[in-house]
Amino acid sequence: MTSDTTRTGPVAADTEEADTEKADTEGPTRLLDDARFVLWDFDGPVCRLFAGHSAERVAADLVDWLERRGLRGLLTETERESPDPHAVLRAVDRRHPRSDLVEELEERLTQEELRATASAMPTAYADPLIRTWAALGVGLAVATNNSPRVVRAYLAGRSLLPCFTPHIYGRTQELRLLKPDPHTLVRALSAMGAAPSASLFIGDSPSDCQAARRARVPFLGYARDDRKAKLLRDAGADTVVDSFEPLVRLLRNGRNGRNGRNGRNGR
Repeated sequence: MTSDTTRTGPVAADTEEADTEKADTEGPTRLLDDARFVLWDFDGPVCRLFAGHSAERVAADLVDWLERRGLRGLLTETERESPDPHAVLRAVDRRHPRSDLVEELEERLTQEELRATASAMPTAYADPLIRTWAALGVGLAVATNNSPRVVRAYLAGRSLLPCFTPHIYGRTQELRLLKPDPHTLVRALSAMGAAPSASLFIGDSPSDCQAARRARVPFLGYARDDRKAKLLRDAGADTVVDSFEPLVRLLRNGRNGRNGRNGRNGR
């Protein structure tokens, strides 16, 4: 007979693997258990909007459009070289807030985002996670810096729009209210009658994490690579996942909802 204390190799490895899996799911499990309402950022957690339509190219086109109108001086050299079209838009808004120029530039960005929806890549397991939460009666909303028209177009194409309607909150002409300002999160919470402590916000950027903190909403970070994970953790995110598959599995195994008791049908 062999004593348990002499067992080595595969058993130790199995134990270590089990401990790692437990640690990986403990944080998300706690968040899922408490979430009666889930707010989603759009570009990143729901899909990669610019997977086939380069965001860098869109930013450069916005800069070129300004330069053709003799407005090169509105941007610093750093802003002109930014790969983020939102950064270009916000830079112009800081100099000419709520102007016709900003309105036209924002519409150009919206049109580029709409074109990008045709080649957007769904985030792995996002669709089943959304559908599972909706089936459990959990209230869902989108809180994003993208245009709400773009969000509706993408969700409609994936037959996901009914899971969120009418709670889609995105970019308006008040660009100062984009995240990290918590404005879109607060609008969603208010419209759904949701307490921040009973909610969850899923995002993939430091500005998402900051907005969640300011709105007092628990935050789940999604990072598709180590670089993004580090940015989220440096911003203060306690729980970061690189896949939604474990969350789908947890929900389908009975975590969160408890037969709908945590959702809209069982407040």
